[in-house]
Amino acid sequence: MEFGTGGMRGVMGVGTNRLNKYTLGRATQGLSNYLLEQFPNQPISVAIAHDVRHNSKEFAKLVADVFTANGIKVYLFEDFRPTPELSFAVRDLGCQAGIVLTASHNPPEYNGYKVYFNDGGQVVPPHDKNIINKVYELDFSDIKFNGNEDLIVYTGKEIDEKFLNASLKYGSYNKDANADLKIVFTSIHGTTNTLIPEVLKRAGFTQVTVVEEQAVPSGDFPTVKSPNPEEPEALSMAINKANQIGADLVVGTDPDGDRLGIAARNSKGELQILNGNQTNTLLTYYLLNLWKEQGKITGKEFIGSTIVTSDIFFPLAELFGVTCKAGLTGFKWIGKMILDAEGKEKFICGGEESFGFMVDDFVRDKDSVTATLLACEVAAQAKKQGKTLFDVLSEIYTKTGYYLEDLISVTKKGKDGLAEIAQLMENYRNQPPAEFNGSKVIKLDDYEKSVSKNLLTGEETPIEIPKSNVLIFYTEDGSKIACRPSGTEPKINKRQQKVSNQIQQELSEIFRKQAGESPIKNTIITVTHAKVTSDLSICKVYLSVFPTENRERILSEIKDNTSLYRKYIGDKL
Repeated sequence: MEFGTGGMRGVMGVGTNRLNKYTLGRATQGLSNYLLEQFPNQPISVAIAHDVRHNSKEFAKLVADVFTANGIKVYLFEDFRPTPELSFAVRDLGCQAGIVLTASHNPPEYNGYKVYFNDGGQVVPPHDKNIINKVYELDFSDIKFNGNEDLIVYTGKEIDEKFLNASLKYGSYNKDANADLKIVFTSIHGTTNTLIPEVLKRAGFTQVTVVEEQAVPSGDFPTVKSPNPEEPEALSMAINKANQIGADLVVGTDPDGDRLGIAARNSKGELQILNGNQTNTLLTYYLLNLWKEQGKITGKEFIGSTIVTSDIFFPLAELFGVTCKAGLTGFKWIGKMILDAEGKEKFICGGEESFGFMVDDFVRDKDSVTATLLACEVAAQAKKQGKTLFDVLSEIYTKTGYYLEDLISVTKKGKDGLAEIAQLMENYRNQPPAEFNGSKVIKLDDYEKSVSKNLLTGEETPIEIPKSNVLIFYTEDGSKIACRPSGTEPKINKRQQKVSNQIQQELSEIFRKQAGESPIKNTIITVTHAKVTSDLSICKVYLSVFPTENRERILSEIKDNTSLYRKYIGDKL
């Protein structure tokens, strides 16, 4: 079982390539040795939490025993808790490290070991590599398993209360419309069922319905194929319940409580799932507006993002006079941004496209509890104004441009699958595609080689962030395509982005060709702008036609030929 830069995740079972007593014991012994070296002559403590998965509670106690066998005090949560609460606890209790036993939304046979350092964030350089070295120095016979029960402090309710109060402080700002919003919530058999309904109640949301079938904690996740709110199927039971009772909003979290998925009513009254970029855009815009209204923006604030997340957060930050910083994939890098900026810049919020969001810095990892609270308030305020969340998104897009994203995942299981994924990345790296979707590739950013290459001129410039196996292609039409193997699942992800001005240019070209091939000669057609409607399923295209007497005929021809540009904007025009 490989110990990586964030810990371990894999299938439970017997053997050195499985998660078990000995692989967990070696990881904990190595971390213990590193902590004793880093914090000499002072008391050391570690906070430990676990999720609802099979063996998670037993693994947590095992890990606690190894720490205490090394003289390290342990704060052990008495029952399952969401991952963001562990991050909070490390900071609140003044611990030198934290561990959460979780495999997030992986299949039931998986479990994991996630490491946090004394800032409450996941371990980052140089600590990550140093811990790895300490682990690999050890033989299994070096592990100290005989724990000291006197060094274990069991905790739970008192940390819950502090965490809920902090979540309310940073996630609830205006309660005047909360009671009118009708919400359906599901924890998808995970850790948040005791916290999210409670925090919503305290914020004044009185119409919260819990999906009872999915409120039962279970490592089997029996009602879903995958307990991942990124997958529409995971929210289907909650959406069905919402349709039965006429709810305004559906909220679902993954098993360890760090990811958030939502579905909201569109202009047709239908429940529509938002992607991670859309949710984060709404939450970021709401917070930036609040900071602006309160006069808190001084120019020394920033929001956090990642290189595979939508670029919309750059114009959004510019709109409010703050900075947007993009790091490698994963919230550990947003946590590092906060750590590096302490005393110099103030962090407002951060997110990535994989349904993660973080408000302020009291937690240093993605936090579905506070994000849920904030999302419900955003929806309540929109409803109060007679708007849907998609209306609000459309208003944001008029200021930033419309960003169209898509995610394609290819799953390749087993040893052969990993080899296929590795080979695919090498093929992309060494023989870049000439084009994507008919548009020429003009630049390649290779984060493994730390090089950005202009494919037209051959010019290379260095990329000055840590190495990662990520490739980002830029095309002539302004599209951006990011390819990256998943760090936790046997699949490769391809994320595509196109913005409205490119869509506008392409539509103009299509209309120009269409007019040239039609009986209507000597007609100039220009797309003045393209505007996305409130439910984001229809793109309104505004045309300028000269001479004006040809307008009706042009309109008739365009209606008859929508298939030409349907691929750019969805199923409807």
